[in-house]
Amino acid sequence: MEKQLSILIPVYNYDCTVLIEELVRQTDGYDCEIIVAEDGSTDPHALKANSAIAEMERCRYWKRDANVGRAAIRNLLARESTKPWLLFLDCDVKLKDCNFVANYLSADESSQVIDGGVDVEHNDELGGNLRYRYETEELPRHSAEQRSMNPYRSFRTTNFMVSRQVMLDHPFDERFRRYGYEDVLFGKQLRNAGISILHIDNAVNIDDLEPNDVFVRKTEESLETLHTFKDDLRGYSRMITFAEGIHSRFVVGSIKIWHKVMGGMERRNLCGKRPNLTIFKLYKLGYYLTLE
Repeated sequence: MEKQLSILIPVYNYDCTVLIEELVRQTDGYDCEIIVAEDGSTDPHALKANSAIAEMERCRYWKRDANVGRAAIRNLLARESTKPWLLFLDCDVKLKDCNFVANYLSADESSQVIDGGVDVEHNDELGGNLRYRYETEELPRHSAEQRSMNPYRSFRTTNFMVSRQVMLDHPFDERFRRYGYEDVLFGKQLRNAGISILHIDNAVNIDDLEPNDVFVRKTEESLETLHTFKDDLRGYSRMITFAEGIHSRFVVGSIKIWHKVMGGMERRNLCGKRPNLTIFKLYKLGYYLTLE
């Protein structure tokens, strides 16, 4: 018997109609529903464009006036769903495979959580985009084989399928209202509950590579989230492991001083036209340590 599937997409200020049109095409003939939830979006262009989703086949579209955050909106979507399997997708992705949905529907359902992964299309014109350069460098870690080596720490919410009952029994932690790391804690919760994650190669392309200044600010926000929940995330974050592995107070103090003196210059590089990934790593470490 084929899986019955709810495809759940939280949206914030983004026109996702192209993605939904492709999902409608790929779900033709299957027992699927597509639910799109605006989480307090304010952009009038995106809202106007997305309103057309309500008229598409197998689609439900609803709006929340207030933003409840990345964790809470996913929990709301799970409760709103009606099918026994849920496929969560970020709104700013593009499907790589014309059989993307079918690949999930035919996946081994002995695993109650299945992570399809992410990818980035090669584009020479994006050489000055920090997000593109970062994601491209991370690509070797994104294969199913590599993710399976650390299945819980490699989990991302960008593109995954989960049993509805598992999702209801183990919802996202709604303390995570700001950007970052709700997926990492979810992976930890699954491990603690003894629920396996199957990693497969059924990636989506990251389609919205934000300007450098926006990505830097999102990175800073994610580090602030990481610091706030470091006790919960210890052992599941390379940054925490590395930072807490520096046992010399002199070294930590030197990094903090360096960041206070040079952090502004580093940030200007990252927000500029030729961002450097080594500087990005140094900036993240300095930023995180100065949160202490």
